This record gives sequence, structure tokens and C-alpha cells, in this order.
Amino acid sequence: MTGSTTGGWRFAFSRRWLGYLAFAIVFAIACGFLSNWQLARSKEAAAANALVTANFDQAPVPLADELPTLGSYSPKQEWKRVTVTGTYERDKQLLVRNRPFNGNPGFEVLTPLRTADGSLFIVDRGWVPTGNTTDSPDHVPAAPAGTVTVVARLKASEPAIAGRTATGDQVGTIQLSVVEQKLGGADVYTGAYGLLDSEDPAPATAPTPTVTSPPTQDEGLHWSYMIQWIIFALIGFFGLGYALVTEYRKRNSDDPAERERAAARERRRRAKRTDADVEDELLDAAR
Repeated sequence: MTGSTTGGWRFAFSRRWLGYLAFAIVFAIACGFLSNWQLARSKEAAAANALVTANFDQAPVPLADELPTLGSYSPKQEWKRVTVTGTYERDKQLLVRNRPFNGNPGFEVLTPLRTADGSLFIVDRGWVPTGNTTDSPDHVPAAPAGTVTVVARLKASEPAIAGRTATGDQVGTIQLSVVEQKLGGADVYTGAYGLLDSEDPAPATAPTPTVTSPPTQDEGLHWSYMIQWIIFALIGFFGLGYALVTEYRKRNSDDPAERERAAARERRRRAKRTDADVEDELLDAAR
């Protein structure tokens, strides 16, 4: 077979090879989308870390300044500390089910704080373990009686979780619209609630605080994954090119020019052989 009969590279324009090229392009586009998604995840993680750095140790400000209305809340306010004075509605306390802490099952304790204007700000006072014999805590430390000044960190109302419901004085999640219904439609802050940081006067006993230090600020491996997806796309094209060249060499093996190139490649390969390679060949020949 000669170069004139094989057509050189004409086979590369066959339907089969054009299909391979289309697949490589689609694969590269998919890798590009996944790489961009990882970049977006990295930016989100960096923004969350910056928010923690900016807000966690910030001096507390009055609740009304941060949340001028009951529905006010911006994601940029997460972890900000607010201070509010009022009276705990201890008879309206709620328990949030299925809240593990340090690997143990339990509940978080929500206690409404009646503020000076009559509205209720929901304070997550901390965590208590599940009881020994019932699906409820054995004991919930009482909230302070009388006027109390609370410092709390703002957190957004949680979304509903399909299939997670509760009855009585329990709720499935800290979904403030549901909390509002449990409290009889009172004037409840529904944009955000507060994770207890401190209260004055402090009670003799209290639920276990769920947050005592800033959340771990880790951006994860998103940058690594982003680069990996780009490399995968390049590997796809490299593999296509390698397969294309391999078939070209097979199809044109009788072409004098290609035979000369093959001989040159063999000479280079032999020149790079190590003593170990030569020894292996001798051993193989002796068998």
C-alpha cells in the first residue's frame, strides 16, 4: 500500500473521526462547565469566610438597628451580634427536633424574648440531649426570669425539610413562620433568630452553647478540582490526537516517508535504552 492509495490524512475527515472530535468537544465543554462550577463554589466559600471574619467578633449593636422590621434580614448580617433587653416567655418555649451535637442526638431550645415594643425575638439558647426513655429531653434548664439583656448572633430562618414535622411544643426546623404559628400568630421576628452568646443575669444552669468559636474557615479543594477538570478536557484532546496519529501511522506504514520516520523513532528509542532495558531484552531472548 502506498501513500497515494491510503490518502494520507484523509481518513481523519471520515464520519467516525468527526464523531470522535465532536465527542471530545462536548466532553471539553462539560469539563469547562464543571470547572467554572468549582470556581463559583470557591468564591462562595471565600465570601462565607470573609463574612465570618467581618461579623463574628464585631461589637454587638441594638437589635432594632440591625432588624428595623420583623421580617428584616440580609445574608450579609449572618453571625452579627445584637443586643436586646426583654423578658423570656418561658411558657412558650419550643424544642427543635433532630439536632445532633458532637455526635449525640438532642434538641435545641428556642425561647421567645418579649421586647419593649411587645414583639418576640426567638433566642436559640443552646442544646440539650435526648432523654433516656422518651423522645424528649429529661431536663431543660429554665431561662432567667424577669428582665434580661441578651447578646445573640443573627441567623436566617431555616427552610422546611420534607418529611420533618413535629407536634406539641416541638418543631422540625427553625422555620420562623412555623414558630410564629406555634406562638399563636404573635408579633414574631420572622427574618432572623439569635444564637445565644450571653445573657445578663446569667442562669445557674443553661443548655450547652452550640457556637462558641468562629466556624472553620476552609475554602476546600475547589481550586484543585477546577484545575483537574481543565486537565481532563486537555487529556481528551490529547487522547484524540494520539489515536489519530497512531491510525495514521498504521494506514501509511508502506509510505516511504512514513517508514523513514518510523525508523528514526526506533533509533531514538534505542538510543534512550538503559542498561536495564538491554539486560531485559537479553534475558527474554535466552528464554
